[in-house]
Amino acid sequence: MHTEDGGLEEGIRDVNMTPLIDVSLVLVVMLLLATPLAFESNIAVKQARAAATAAQKEEPVERVELRILNDESVRVNRREIPRAELGEALTPLLFGETPPPVVVTAASGVSHGTFVSVLDQAKFSGAAEIAVTGE
Repeated sequence: MHTEDGGLEEGIRDVNMTPLIDVSLVLVVMLLLATPLAFESNIAVKQARAAATAAQKEEPVERVELRILNDESVRVNRREIPRAELGEALTPLLFGETPPPVVVTAASGVSHGTFVSVLDQAKFSGAAEIAVTGE
C-alpha cells in the first residue's frame, strides 16, 4: 500500500510459524502415545465360520484344555494345579512336531492380567494354536 506521500507502508512480512509448530507438536504427542500400542502382544482371532469349516474337514485331534479357575489356580486337562506350575505342566503336553491346540476358558471374576499371563505362558511352552472360549 502507498502512503499519502507516495512511500510504501511498512507491515509484518514474516510467516507466522505458531500454527505449524502447534500442529507438529500435537502430531509428535500422538505418535508417542500410539507407539507402545504397536508393540503389545496380539491375539489372533479367527472367524467362527472359517474355523467351523476347517474343523469339519480335519480329523479330530487331541487338544489341551486350560481352565483358569482363579488368579492362583488353573485346571489342565481336568487336573488342578497352581498357576506357578503351569509351564512345567504344559511343556510335556505340547512337546512334539505338531503340538495339539490349546483351548483356554476363564471363570468369571478372573482378572485380565491373569488371563493374558496364562496365554503368554501357553505360547512360551510351545502352543502353536490357542483358542479362547467363553462361558
